[in-house]
Amino acid sequence: MTTEAFAVTVNNLTKDFGKFRAVDNISFSVKAGEIFGFLGANGAGKTTAIRMLCGLLMPTSGEAAVAGFDVYKQPEKIKENIGYMSQKFSLYEDLTVRENIQFYGGVYGLSRKVIAEKTEALLHYLNLWKQADQLTAALPLGWKQRMALSVALLHEPKIIFLDEPTSGVDPVSRRNFWKLIYQMAEDGKTVFVTTHYMDEAEYCDRVSIMREGKIAEIDSPKGLKAHYKADTMQQVFLNVVSGEKK
Repeated sequence: MTTEAFAVTVNNLTKDFGKFRAVDNISFSVKAGEIFGFLGANGAGKTTAIRMLCGLLMPTSGEAAVAGFDVYKQPEKIKENIGYMSQKFSLYEDLTVRENIQFYGGVYGLSRKVIAEKTEALLHYLNLWKQADQLTAALPLGWKQRMALSVALLHEPKIIFLDEPTSGVDPVSRRNFWKLIYQMAEDGKTVFVTTHYMDEAEYCDRVSIMREGKIAEIDSPKGLKAHYKADTMQQVFLNVVSGEKK
């Protein structure tokens, strides 16, 4: 497979904070159009790794490219070509759904005409049409997450980074959100997602599990369950983070 077929490539990527090594020589690649799960216990290094891939944190050593752009030399290009949705809802609750989308369209430097077109398209795509003119503060968390996703998609990024996007929402909203993730993948976007819900790990094409700054396992959910003779990804995860070998 050519390098153009990969949305993310990482080779021996490392990040030190003084004497503490948060990310320790990790290597992996993510195919274009793949739903890639990035798992690990708190403190395993996931967030640090993601911040490097998003062009927000300079690595100590190693190599990485996102959407074909180098994390050292082209961090601004990376930011232009990715969407990022954080675990913590960070949009303006005193604006309506439509006003938030329009505001961030201006932040991205889109023209008024493009903002208007994309706002209507996203409201339909994410089924937010009925909520378009409601104040964001009045929306349930599941709808707020859809809204945050709409902003992350506004500039049509090639890759979407979702950091625990369904944390705290009810099971029905989680299922509906994953339908949107599948739709994005079908539309050709690469989805890089972290989650602490192991049932959601089952929905990914491949999953990596970090432990103590390293990638301890990487494979499809089916492959990992077979390797660990496990019925669920929850059992796999517990085996990996405890350091149990099979």
